[in-house]
Amino acid sequence: MAHDEDDEAEGGGEEHDGGGSKKKLFIIIGAAVFVLLGIGAGLFFTGILDPLLGKKKETVEAEHAAEAEPAKGAPKETGPVGPVAFFDMPEMIVTLNTSTKAKAAFMKIRLSLEVPQASEIPKVQAAMPRIVDNLQGYLRELKPDELKGSAGAYRLKEEMLTRIKAAVAPAKVNAVLFKDLQVQ
Repeated sequence: MAHDEDDEAEGGGEEHDGGGSKKKLFIIIGAAVFVLLGIGAGLFFTGILDPLLGKKKETVEAEHAAEAEPAKGAPKETGPVGPVAFFDMPEMIVTLNTSTKAKAAFMKIRLSLEVPQASEIPKVQAAMPRIVDNLQGYLRELKPDELKGSAGAYRLKEEMLTRIKAAVAPAKVNAVLFKDLQVQ
């Protein structure tokens, strides 16, 4: 039995120490690689490595190329050619849709339409009955809660612009501008 204990002490001890030191070595190497990758990623995402990688030069060259030559199939910008013109619509007072019949809610609104050129104003004036009809029908179905806050005003403006564009087509209207908007 003493002989078996000596063999275990000599053989078992060496194998155990060798395996443990290999595990420690792998853990240390793995941790070092992980730390280096983390540092590299941090430097890359903060932009510190950009000059070393030549990214600044490539980015500037790409921006200049994009400015000089528009991409194929990209829509052309249709901004105003000359100075824009504005057309003031008549004031509208509308009864809003409320769930209770006892208290009616009213909206008073004054709008100005932005058109790309002054030559579009007669076309808009000719379509005014259609514009007012489209807006009256839309505004009467609104609830007072739908008009609250800047999001409500933005939604109202976009919906009105869509309806006005449909009414004046083929004439163009760029934007709807609120001159006055009151809900009571």
